[in-house]
Amino acid sequence: MKRLFIKIINSMQLPESWIIFFILGIIMMTFPFLDIFNKPVLLFGVPLLFLYLTAGWMISIIVIYLFMLASRHENKNTDEKNDV
Repeated sequence: MKRLFIKIINSMQLPESWIIFFILGIIMMTFPFLDIFNKPVLLFGVPLLFLYLTAGWMISIIVIYLFMLASRHENKNTDEKNDV
């Protein structure tokens, strides 16, 4: 599991990924997507739009956390190369 995590972090191109996820976050908040989930449907007793916004918020936090870890990993590797 740790190897997979390190492989994912190493393969992330940070500046490009930030831009992609930022644009996806903006697109998630546009009218067509909000209209798709703004239905009078309850899932587990909670409105679908509320679940959509909450899930998007949680996923955003997880993505930011992964970027932070990748950034630390990248800085650590650069520091090690500079010490040599």
